[in-house]
Amino acid sequence: MDKNAYLERNVSQQPALELLQSMGYIYISPEDCALQRGGGYHVLLKDILRGQLRRLNRYVFAGAENEFSAVNIERAIEDLDEPLTDGLVRTSEKIYDALLLGKSYPEIVGEGKTLSFNLKYIDWEHPENNLFHVTKEFAVDSRDKLHNARPDIVLFVNGIPFAVIECKAPHIPVDRAVEQMCRNQQPEYIPHLFKFAQIVLATNKNAVKYATTNTPKKFWTVWKEENTAFLECALARHVADHTPTEQDRTLLSLFSIERVMELVRDFVLFDSNVKKICRYQQYFAIKEIVKTIRQPDEKGNRQSGVIWHTQGSGKSLTMVMLAKYILMELSDCNPKVVIVTDRKELDRQISATFAHTRLNPARASSGRNLVELLNSGKADVVTTIINKFNTAEKMEHKNLSKDVFLLVDESHRSNYGLLATKMRAVFPHACYIGFTGTPLMKKEKNTMAKFGRLIHKYTIRDGVEDGAIVPLIYEGRFVEQTVDEANIDLWFHQTTKRLTAAQRNDLSRKWSSIRRLTSTDARIKRIALDINEHFIEGYQNTGFKAMLATNYKRDAVRYLECFEQFGDLNCAVIISPPDLREGVDDADEGADDKVVAYWNKMMNRYGDTDTYEEAMKNQFYAGDIDILIVCDKLLTGFDAPICQVLYIDKELKEHGLLQAIARTNRLYEGKDYGLIVDYRGLIEKLDTAMDLYSGAGLENFDSGDLKGVVVDAMSSVAGLREAYTRVTELFADLKNPRDTEEVEVFLADEKRRASFYHLLCAFGKALNLVLNAEQAYSAVPKTELKQYRDTFLFFSRVRRSTKIRYCDAIDNQEYEPLMQNLLDTHLSVAGLKQITSPIDILNKDDFERELENLGSLRAKADAIASKLTRSISEKYQENPAYYDSFSKRIKEALDQYKEKVISEAEYLAKMRAIMEDYHAGKSTVTYPESIKNDVHAQAFYGVLSAIFDVDQDVTVSSDFAAEIAEEITKIVARHSQVDWTNNKTIHDRISQDIDDLFYKYEKEQGFKLSFETIDKIIENVKAVALRRF
Repeated sequence: MDKNAYLERNVSQQPALELLQSMGYIYISPEDCALQRGGGYHVLLKDILRGQLRRLNRYVFAGAENEFSAVNIERAIEDLDEPLTDGLVRTSEKIYDALLLGKSYPEIVGEGKTLSFNLKYIDWEHPENNLFHVTKEFAVDSRDKLHNARPDIVLFVNGIPFAVIECKAPHIPVDRAVEQMCRNQQPEYIPHLFKFAQIVLATNKNAVKYATTNTPKKFWTVWKEENTAFLECALARHVADHTPTEQDRTLLSLFSIERVMELVRDFVLFDSNVKKICRYQQYFAIKEIVKTIRQPDEKGNRQSGVIWHTQGSGKSLTMVMLAKYILMELSDCNPKVVIVTDRKELDRQISATFAHTRLNPARASSGRNLVELLNSGKADVVTTIINKFNTAEKMEHKNLSKDVFLLVDESHRSNYGLLATKMRAVFPHACYIGFTGTPLMKKEKNTMAKFGRLIHKYTIRDGVEDGAIVPLIYEGRFVEQTVDEANIDLWFHQTTKRLTAAQRNDLSRKWSSIRRLTSTDARIKRIALDINEHFIEGYQNTGFKAMLATNYKRDAVRYLECFEQFGDLNCAVIISPPDLREGVDDADEGADDKVVAYWNKMMNRYGDTDTYEEAMKNQFYAGDIDILIVCDKLLTGFDAPICQVLYIDKELKEHGLLQAIARTNRLYEGKDYGLIVDYRGLIEKLDTAMDLYSGAGLENFDSGDLKGVVVDAMSSVAGLREAYTRVTELFADLKNPRDTEEVEVFLADEKRRASFYHLLCAFGKALNLVLNAEQAYSAVPKTELKQYRDTFLFFSRVRRSTKIRYCDAIDNQEYEPLMQNLLDTHLSVAGLKQITSPIDILNKDDFERELENLGSLRAKADAIASKLTRSISEKYQENPAYYDSFSKRIKEALDQYKEKVISEAEYLAKMRAIMEDYHAGKSTVTYPESIKNDVHAQAFYGVLSAIFDVDQDVTVSSDFAAEIAEEITKIVARHSQVDWTNNKTIHDRISQDIDDLFYKYEKEQGFKLSFETIDKIIENVKAVALRRF
């Protein structure tokens, strides 16, 4: 056993198994699991499930309790195993529904009457009635047998797998376990295990992350237990013999039996074909809210309060989960939930999220409709905009219930004004829970007493530390205000000092194109040019986009004119109609001709305001717009994870500033930070170490509440130096760390290559950040920057040739556009082509061109061996014996080279010969005459030969094996049809017919095989058939 496997097993896996058993999970060995599963593809422990379905379920008729029939018990087991035809998440949702609600089955009662009764899989009310098991090394076959996987630990409730745990050794990053778990859920691997899973967990003992089915790597998160009494009690009971590890704490927090039942039942939801499980702050906030609303205030109503969860940390989902929890937990008092926002955008967003839950939501279309919905009792949850309370109050409608719960979004904006008073007039005794995404200002903390206490907070710093949001980097870029058109050339010369002659000429061309514009606002033109260059250099081809916030609509339209003149970027503007005020500063703007012309153009194209807005937002979400220009719209409540940069040319302060900059903090694959580029000098003092923030009204907040809000761009310089050191240290022991061949041979080890790819990616990201931040760029000496550029370029070339040589897939795929952009724009590298997915070896011309790019003869031979091996493993099941013959020849040549029996040139010659034979289909395998021209029968003959060779009790002539192969080919051909891959009925028919075939041979010819051998033949035949038919 290698060191990693030893550490993984003894430091992570074994302690986890022991702890889980101490917590009440019964250990069941992989062998005992196999006896219940009915084959490597199946994952339900059917004997346990069957027994529990009988034990937990009775139906009552005429006052008597009856057991469900054996037929219905078997049907319930079969129905739970939903096929994956609708994809992993939809299938998982169907299974989740069945686990939560049970399924209905008909039973014959009384005088032959048939009635349906509900059968449950899990007893949610009495967790102690369920059976909890744990196993290790749970080997699961993939559909084609090529991508089998063996999760380290699987947990079961009543024989149904509900959690999967991947363990790693302590020195291996926990993200490797996450990547493995994500890979295993892909269609070609073992999604049929994960369709049942509710919680998936990755651990290396010291770091732990969890998620649910199909969660992308970026959204895996950590659990931090806030109920310290619960955790201390559990640790004292279960972990008394050693110092608790992070793994111990997380397993106790997530998998204690009552806690896990609660998490699965109340805190998993499906949102637009995405399955989500709560983050810890959502869970504890809801628990605290429920505790609070059970208490009376001084007027005898339910206690109200405020939740501060920083923007981007899942506030809308917290509201959905809370509504669900209130309706279930307090169902005795018939509660009603009203969700109040102050914008249509937020109202739409939240009501859409509810549409994917099992609640009965309605969206109030008017004040009258709001009143009707609440009076009729038709909806559990009503979403509304706060101004609808105007009408409700005028209708003099009062709802005196104490069991109405108003969840008010962005409560700091709405709650202290006139509309809030009207809201309270309509619901004088209701319970109010306010949600805010920005910290409360000092003065707001005093007025909050009217609203209730601060129930729970999750700060900006918490979000960044947990990886729930990305950190924000702030860069002030100041444009000299006093430069007029006459002095423009002097300004231009200053700005272009660091550019090459070609870049300066290009910029000069762009500048002259906008000098012709009529506006005398030289400032807007200069900023537009700066933004244009900044975005092109750093972000244009990375997949990420930007927003530009301006003071006035006329500014927004003028910026658009500038970008259109440059012709490099696709930009768009979202504004409100010209006659409508937008934001506080808009009062004196008046109707600007350009604004009116732009607005008319949009109305002619889209018809109305809502359609225009939706079209622009959808184009931005889809990545078709590079920079979206706005005034006040979309600076709050607009969630676009694709947005990485916010350019600010607008007076923003206090909440407005904090909400605007949070547009860039949402998680997205390949996004490590959001960038705020400020042309207004809003933040005067930014010292994150000393918690000093001033300017833009930031001094009106308690500094502790702003911890981590933004980081100065200058801090990126230290990150670059550290990343450079780490990537160069990997090769420190080499004789010549700049010799390409020596480096590539050193990278033959797969784990070492993985480290190299990871470190180079981190170095590239750090370099990109410094090259695109003006102050940081200026702070690094030119010689040092050159060293970084040269190093990145050298290792980028090595990465490319190494990938070809060892046939690796693209690493860190989400960062590939950023890396290429860095090479293209900052390093101006000609000839270093973008890395693409590996070329198929059967594509002769392309592969030969790829080989030419490699240096040594050994590198070329290695590349052929890697490519052949990959191609063989992909096609192996099509004809195992045929592909085995090539594998043996490759291994033989490789061994001879390693043992110095043959030279580098001979090694390459041998590999080329094997490749030629592979292309020509020349194999060392010979077939009987009867199947010489039947490729399908040849493949099945290979399956049979391999099994018969191993089985000592069976002697079969090659002609008889060929005859069996022909019969099997006929069986498969008879049953195969379109989309039969996931059709269980057809699989069963093929199995039965092959079983009957061997029964016939036994009766007629006395040819007898053991049941195990027949089962093995059936499984392998089906695996080959899936690849061929």
